[in-house]
Amino acid sequence: RKIAFALFLLLPIVAFHIQSSFGLPAESIEIVTDTEYFPVAQKLIKEAKTSIRVMMFEMGYYEDRATTPSNLLIKELIDAKKRGVKVEVILEVREDADRTSKRNRHSGKILSDGGVEVIFDSPQKTTHAKLMIVDAQMTLLGSTNWTYYALTHNHEASLLIRSKEVAKELTDYFNQVKAAGSKR
Repeated sequence: RKIAFALFLLLPIVAFHIQSSFGLPAESIEIVTDTEYFPVAQKLIKEAKTSIRVMMFEMGYYEDRATTPSNLLIKELIDAKKRGVKVEVILEVREDADRTSKRNRHSGKILSDGGVEVIFDSPQKTTHAKLMIVDAQMTLLGSTNWTYYALTHNHEASLLIRSKEVAKELTDYFNQVKAAGSKR
């Protein structure tokens, strides 16, 4: 009897712990593959009202291709900043001059010149994440870099998650990475 009573008292605590350990609630999760990513990301940025946080391994701005999808996303971030949305971007950089670091420094300069807050991650850690959090409730998370081939030719898989709880957890993570990085 004592064991049964103890289990009865502990069951709600254990159930709560198990539920919080296995996942966060989401209103919806949408699969976004291949070239579907660009219009979804663009729409999220255009409709953002308060905040956009982007963490990207590689973001390419191509001077000779004004209308390439990554250029358009970068322009949308700058436009969002101009309309009063708080826009923060974390980009991967290394101390050497590899392709990713060159692209990210160039894209970071364009964003920064447009008023967007740009943070380069710590050289001691590779930021391989590819995510965007919009208005603390929508998260686009997956394999897609903001480069020409990733947005137009590659097989990529991402998820659009409508969840304040997921957005909060990833915003906390974003802020941890941001704190270890340096401003452009």
